[in-house]
Amino acid sequence: MSEIDTVAPLRRVDRGDGVRLAARHLPGRGPTLMFLPGYMSDMTGTKAAWLIDFAQETGRACLLLDYSGCGRSEGAFDDGTIRRWAADARAVANALAPGPLLLVGSSMGGWIMLHLALDMPSRVAGMVGIAAAPDFTRWGLTLTVADREMLRDRGHILRPSAYADAPYRYSRALLEDGPAACLLHRPIALACPVRLIHGLGDRDVPPAVSRRLLGRLESDDVELVMVKNGDHRMSSPRGLQLLREQLLGLLEEAV
Repeated sequence: MSEIDTVAPLRRVDRGDGVRLAARHLPGRGPTLMFLPGYMSDMTGTKAAWLIDFAQETGRACLLLDYSGCGRSEGAFDDGTIRRWAADARAVANALAPGPLLLVGSSMGGWIMLHLALDMPSRVAGMVGIAAAPDFTRWGLTLTVADREMLRDRGHILRPSAYADAPYRYSRALLEDGPAACLLHRPIALACPVRLIHGLGDRDVPPAVSRRLLGRLESDDVELVMVKNGDHRMSSPRGLQLLREQLLGLLEEAV
């Protein structure tokens, strides 16, 4: 049994339609630190594991999950959309951590984080976005004629990825739901403190996305930290130290 299985055993949450979502909950003081992973990632990633360690060290509650169709959760990956996965996160939070939340969203998880906060604003004590990628289906996936044919015939397209041996897969459901899930074209009515971290060397999510998000958030307490030479993942020792500093600051405010 691994250490994480000891401190935060695997839990199963029925989201209401028979699909069981995998999650881990570490009890502790609130607000609960909730990690929202990026695209085709899950709760075994570096930042998720780091967050559990940070929560254990500081006596904080922590919540991890795998979206439906990802990691150890049930469901079909190709059925997943931004709003579907945000609903998964809400179901897990309601079941395992019904109190205040401090959300940490990485890449696509930053988009899901915003939807989760809009759905339950009174419960969100703060948010940290790490290379947050809201609206990536609009600015990050230009479809060719061949792509449209593949979507029609196979229900998905493929894109090379620097983070996996196999190409990343983008489903018809995700792309069709994308326009309705997009947020950056209007003010985002959230009042909680927000900290955005973005590497200037990010080749996947342009730093301009975080700058635009900064302007769209209605909260008066929003800060953007740009990291020279920082990459997309921001999981280097320097990146994790910066995340630690932002979390400690927000937790102080939440007391």
